Amino acid sequence: MLFSSRSPAMPTPAEALPGRTTPLPTAAEHFVLHRPLKPPYPAGFEQVYFALGCFWGAERAFWTRGDGIWVTAVGYQGGSTPNPTYEEVCTGRTGHTESVLVVYDPAKIAFEALLKTFWESHDPTQGYRQGNDIGTQYRSAIYTTADAQLKAAQASRDMYAAALAKAGHGTITTEIAPAPAFYFAEDYHQQYLAKVPGGYCGLGGTGITCPLPQKVG
Repeated sequence: MLFSSRSPAMPTPAEALPGRTTPLPTAAEHFVLHRPLKPPYPAGFEQVYFALGCFWGAERAFWTRGDGIWVTAVGYQGGSTPNPTYEEVCTGRTGHTESVLVVYDPAKIAFEALLKTFWESHDPTQGYRQGNDIGTQYRSAIYTTADAQLKAAQASRDMYAAALAKAGHGTITTEIAPAPAFYFAEDYHQQYLAKVPGGYCGLGGTGITCPLPQKVG
């Protein structure tokens, strides 16, 4: 990933890079799961987006969850610049965070299990950074596609905040909101750590367990 010494700050829409009207070329198929990366997805499946630092390691944390995961993909979300490139996102002038799309079968894996993976895989108290990765593009977020997801995410935040506070950690800075536009990242970022097993992964949690159930139903 790219590193920067500049102080992170979210750009206003007027300050954001203009982007482009055409989506970036990306992979057609998931490198590991061998399923189409883009919709349509099977009927009854649900989508959610998680941002928890560098999306290389973040995506792997979800595609390895088992057969309840249909497909994952990485992209850019939460900013103002349409169809940004990775290099543009790294300037801090798009407002986007590095995000992971998770398409899952709720009959096989509970949404709470995904939330548990999210909270335990990073430090959600760090604001515009995650470990050595510094910038607005590394901020923590949950972007939901259903009201039930939104309420469950907010409840899980409050539950985990209590556990973190008890252990002496700071305040959770995670953004939780209905999903804004998601722009698929370039081909080489998709399932990067499957293609490059020894590649960089900055993912690391607090070591504090999130007290959420993982069973379906």
